[in-house]
Amino acid sequence: MGKLADHELKKLLDCIKKDPRVIYPPAPGFDSGVHTLGNRYVVISTDPCIGVPRNWFGWLLVNYAASDVALFGAKPEFCTINLLGPPKTRLQTFVEVMKQTCHAADELEMSIVTGHTGTYRKMSALVGVCTAYGTVDKEKLITPSGARVGDEIFCIKDVGLEVIVNFALTRKRLASKFLGVQQIRELSKLVYKQSCVNEALLLAKIGGVHAMHDVTEGGLTAALNEMAEASKVGFEIHYDRIPIASELIDLQKHFQLSDRELLSTSSTGTILAAVSHEARREAEYALRQNKVDVSVLGHFTENRERYLLGKSMKRPFPTKAEDPYERILSGKV
Repeated sequence: MGKLADHELKKLLDCIKKDPRVIYPPAPGFDSGVHTLGNRYVVISTDPCIGVPRNWFGWLLVNYAASDVALFGAKPEFCTINLLGPPKTRLQTFVEVMKQTCHAADELEMSIVTGHTGTYRKMSALVGVCTAYGTVDKEKLITPSGARVGDEIFCIKDVGLEVIVNFALTRKRLASKFLGVQQIRELSKLVYKQSCVNEALLLAKIGGVHAMHDVTEGGLTAALNEMAEASKVGFEIHYDRIPIASELIDLQKHFQLSDRELLSTSSTGTILAAVSHEARREAEYALRQNKVDVSVLGHFTENRERYLLGKSMKRPFPTKAEDPYERILSGKV
């Protein structure tokens, strides 16, 4: 389930013709592409939406793609929307989702340009696809490949928050058993944290923020490995500095999750950023002034090895993500 492995994706992309106008074509670890338009860059991202809380479907649909654009330093300006469902899908369902979509676009000051809506016999669930794009000055573009040796590794918001919030909304009875009714109510208010747009645009204004990446499928494990690979650097991070959602730790025993799985938990809305030592104080201040949680996990290294540090422990950081998202959302151990 989910994204193809890097070696599989590379085979899929072999047939794409090179074009000098395309600055960043499709590549593993890059959730947006970039091409030239006059003296500016256009940043484009496309994302599917399926199996999320229905009341937030349209909002998440827009914010998934818009977040990827913002993480490249560009303000999301326009988008296209596809809504596809099985034949039994009621018109009212499409209308409700489209209202959510329009609300999300309005919040971000984005314009919906075009799209497609229809029902198809081979489909079994509602699927949305959003393509978002915006422009950025060439010298202000930020990519996942920009991390430099010595950069601090920022983790913005908690690892696992997406899974816990979606679990609370879609599995209320089971979630309340472990987390309590009051905690479920509080978590249901945090869906908005699954957007990176505001935090990414805030960081993009700070000189010394060299790279950003969202922590989606495969969690911290996938995102950190992808940044290091793209930037040709290594890293050292401290396990006890990783902000793992406390509710995820509460569920660890029930779902029999290993520490490796905690690090791999899909965490849409969480950002990793490579920040120069000189810019660390300014970036931390800007985030905290906007009531955004941030932790500094470690730093990028010239040696391309990747390590996880702990009390009297130094071991290789996991290279393969074991994301428990599907298992947790299904409610099955």
